[in-house]
Amino acid sequence: MQAMSCTGPLIVDDCGSTPYDYDDERILLFQDHFKKSDDDMIHGLTSSAKFAWTGETSGLLLNGKGVATGHTAAWCPAAEANGYFGSRRFTWASVSDDNDDSGDHEMGYDSQIQPSADCTLPVIDVEPGKTYRFRFIGSTSLSVVAMGFEDHHDLTIVQVDGSEYNAPVPVNHIQLAGGQRFDVLFRTKTTEELHASGNREFYFLQFETRDRPETYRGYAVLRYNPNADIPPAPPQPVVNLPTEMAGWMEYTFQPLDPDQSRAPTSDEVTRRVILTAQQKLDKATGRVVFQLSQMPWVDAEHQKPVLVDIYERGHAAIPDYIAAILNGGWDPKTKFFPALVDEVLEIVIQNTGSLLEEAHGVVESHPFHAHGQHYYDVGSGPGLYDAETNNAKLAEMDYKPIKRDTTLLFRYPPGKVEPGAPAGWRAWRMRVDNPGVWMMHCHILAHMIMGEFCFCGKLWRRLTRVLTGMQSIWVVGDADDIISMPLTVSQQYLTYGGSVYGNATHDPEMVHFFDDAEEQCPAVVVVEPDC
Repeated sequence: MQAMSCTGPLIVDDCGSTPYDYDDERILLFQDHFKKSDDDMIHGLTSSAKFAWTGETSGLLLNGKGVATGHTAAWCPAAEANGYFGSRRFTWASVSDDNDDSGDHEMGYDSQIQPSADCTLPVIDVEPGKTYRFRFIGSTSLSVVAMGFEDHHDLTIVQVDGSEYNAPVPVNHIQLAGGQRFDVLFRTKTTEELHASGNREFYFLQFETRDRPETYRGYAVLRYNPNADIPPAPPQPVVNLPTEMAGWMEYTFQPLDPDQSRAPTSDEVTRRVILTAQQKLDKATGRVVFQLSQMPWVDAEHQKPVLVDIYERGHAAIPDYIAAILNGGWDPKTKFFPALVDEVLEIVIQNTGSLLEEAHGVVESHPFHAHGQHYYDVGSGPGLYDAETNNAKLAEMDYKPIKRDTTLLFRYPPGKVEPGAPAGWRAWRMRVDNPGVWMMHCHILAHMIMGEFCFCGKLWRRLTRVLTGMQSIWVVGDADDIISMPLTVSQQYLTYGGSVYGNATHDPEMVHFFDDAEEQCPAVVVVEPDC
């Protein structure tokens, strides 16, 4: 259910120095494991005869390694750690004379360390008295995860969703939803502190799923001695993690340099779009569906990806902006949300209680994600969104939000309201400046496909019938804004299997627009690790 053929972290480094100092970094990539196959899960979710949920997560993987429900990790002799993934290591190569240690040095990268295949806990190796940049990556397809380190509470969030650096925020635990990323400065214990603790060689990272009928609890090993054996999970929890997720870190993250903030004010907002999230039974098909703003996909008009259609038909493929304004934000003919360049949008996602008879007002949490450009998150709360009240709160706090791209539509207590009643909201502001065709959607794939059928052509290959539930397509700008290079150049990019894709018989043929890339960001000297 991860909708991918390969997976792994993609880290984009700054060309210059970072505003925060740290000695090294580690990657913590979390994923779900399900017992069913993709085909079985998709069939159950889309069946008109009998709806069948995917089932709950049977295990959380950390960097590809985990222990499934009902299984127990074993003791293991010392083994390699999981979590480097070519991480930044202090391996140095002189860029001056080979024998001159006084010259400048470049930081190198180790090769990926493959995880072992045994049934043991994942391991993160650290050294005493160091500051690490821990990159938490939520690659889960369902789970929202709470996590904390045993006897390590010195965590500071410095960057969220790969966007601008924020003013430091100290925390003692992390909450991570699908699609979210948090960069955290983590200070390890000194040699003296380890000695005072009885020369402990490892501690545990404890992580637990939230807002689901069943809770999965897993562990990883924070290891100070790389030669130490890998222990099994502790018999009892080592961290008391909060059970309530709603409201975590709300109205907290602000830019590291407030004077540089470009967050739109309430006075600058030109249009507000309310995306009402509903779960209901589609009487026409008998399927359980999610909808945004009561938008059904019932036609089979979209034989081509939207961007391809715009390139080929130009303005005729652009949704009707006026019709959309009169229809809650989406064009009733194309089912797309149009936006104009330089608009300042306030997008509110309004959660509601389920309309299903058997669910009767149950509320789900949804990590909502926007493609194309980051937005400024301006908060969330229970019940119905009230712009005046929220704006007053922002003004009273003198709150300047940071850019985000994935924020959680919380399942506020008690987690159940009257069917269809307001159950919580999330608000974004966005100064629209990136023309194109972009998705905005819940990051839980099962929720995305619990909708009506949309036939999207050969681009999808296996899933020719794409279900569009809790997702929306936004067309930003007119055709002139979007078509940034002529069709003669872009054609092979827009054709599945075109020459720019490359395969076993030919290399990709690509048009290069940035010949000065090496001058903008000098290449890193790669140092091969020791055997």
